[in-house]
Amino acid sequence: MRPLVTIAVLLFASVSVCGQAPKPCEELKAEIAQKLEAKNVKSYSLEIVPSEKAKEVEGKMVGSCEGGTKKIVYRRTSASPQTSATKPSKP
Repeated sequence: MRPLVTIAVLLFASVSVCGQAPKPCEELKAEIAQKLEAKNVKSYSLEIVPSEKAKEVEGKMVGSCEGGTKKIVYRRTSASPQTSATKPSKP
């Protein structure tokens, strides 16, 4: 009886792993962006790059998509300086 239970557990585990399709990069990128915005992160960029070039790109790898063939890289960007609108003084 015990071997049957073991086999059943192993088969169930393998089916559940095989049932997961690779996540599309744009979908994962949107999920990561949503989490960053929920944490009130303002100045950032997310870039999808091939796995082979992920180490060459500056930034932090925050996700893997399309079966590990691509990576999502997070980079902080500098906030654009805000210009104050000043009214010209009247003579």
